[in-house]
Amino acid sequence: MVTPVTPSRGERVAPYIHSAGTHADCWATSKRSASALALMAAVLLSLTGISVEARATGQESATELAKESENPISELRRVTFQNNMNFGIGPNHRTNNELKILPIIPVKLNDNWNLVTRTILPVLKQPTLSTTDDDTWGLGASQFSAFLSPAHSGSWTWGAGPIFQLPTTTDDALGSRKWGVGPTASVFFIEGPWVLGLLTNNVWSFAGSQDRSSVSQFLAQYSINYNFDEGWYLTSSPIITANWEGKNGDKWTVPLGGGIGKVFRIGNQFFNGSLQAYSNVVRPDPGPDWTLRIQFTILFPR
Repeated sequence: MVTPVTPSRGERVAPYIHSAGTHADCWATSKRSASALALMAAVLLSLTGISVEARATGQESATELAKESENPISELRRVTFQNNMNFGIGPNHRTNNELKILPIIPVKLNDNWNLVTRTILPVLKQPTLSTTDDDTWGLGASQFSAFLSPAHSGSWTWGAGPIFQLPTTTDDALGSRKWGVGPTASVFFIEGPWVLGLLTNNVWSFAGSQDRSSVSQFLAQYSINYNFDEGWYLTSSPIITANWEGKNGDKWTVPLGGGIGKVFRIGNQFFNGSLQAYSNVVRPDPGPDWTLRIQFTILFPR
């Protein structure tokens, strides 16, 4: 999972500046952008082939779809657009914006096992903290996860596998230009209206730009959901992160909060929308005071 870029204490995030003698950097940036967009286009193209076959039949209720969509390793194909607005960063109280494009595609390996793939492509607006109006726009580092999960697990769903970080970052202000890898795991429990679970990973860098700091980033996202009739639900799903390379006191970001959502249908197509807010009770300096999350998901039930 990709988190907003916040510099170390006293460090200035510089805006992207075009200057003479940077043709190689511009060419490398263009290649990274093209590679990231090609990756996402391939994923979305595969889903368009699914959409005709995966029309909802009406036998699966909006409430059941809500429960499936709250589990990141369920057998529900979906594409999520998650927009996080992070407010109150730095002395000028700037706002970072992060749009995550997040397709989840489960693949049936055999009668007993599934492989659930989860891709994150972040589109970022990173403010220059020493100013009140300068911003850098572009792509952050992409991540790809693959969970091996039992096909018939009852109320419990679990999965584990590798997570890879790709250096698709288009500007130094938007994150690390490092390759990374690490373990990821998820476990979820469904009982009645409740969906409870945890997704966690840790990424370490192993290659990439030599002039950038190493990456050692931990993420844990617990999820507490209570589902009502007709697709309505309450949710709390904060993203807790730790930057192990950060200074003491500036490693952890711990948000608390939640929100409300609903699964709805337009024609034969199901969607899931939610609005959530989180206050960062522990945060690095500089770091956002709070986050407003607007999430929209296109669902492709079998």
